[in-house]
Amino acid sequence: MGKTMAFNIPRTVKAVDADQLLQLDAEAVACGLNRHHGVEWLTEYAEPTATHYLHPILAHRLNHRPELSLHWRCMLLLAVRGGEQVFSLLDVLPASFDSLAENLSAETKKEIIHKLNHECLPTQAEWNDRHG
Repeated sequence: MGKTMAFNIPRTVKAVDADQLLQLDAEAVACGLNRHHGVEWLTEYAEPTATHYLHPILAHRLNHRPELSLHWRCMLLLAVRGGEQVFSLLDVLPASFDSLAENLSAETKKEIIHKLNHECLPTQAEWNDRHG
């Protein structure tokens, strides 16, 4: 049987600007992580002046790439051009997530988590099918 390991997934939400989001996405692509958008897509469709939000939901490791560092699969509240918010996922390395500022109030974090979990947000793929 395989060994089960517990990971301390950060129970928080962090805000990122467009530049930080582009850097995190480029890192995911460079590391071969599964959940990313592509810098070209984000440059074209993500709202450059908006705040985007990351909420880690699970510890993930690629079985076919055991040498790859453990990473967090994050729910992403992504603001797209035109003012709409969409749901997506982004894989983020723990050190990169830890380096992001922890600057949201507890109430704001609760609101973002509620929106991600309970509101009927379109997914990035659904939005892209309509606008891309």
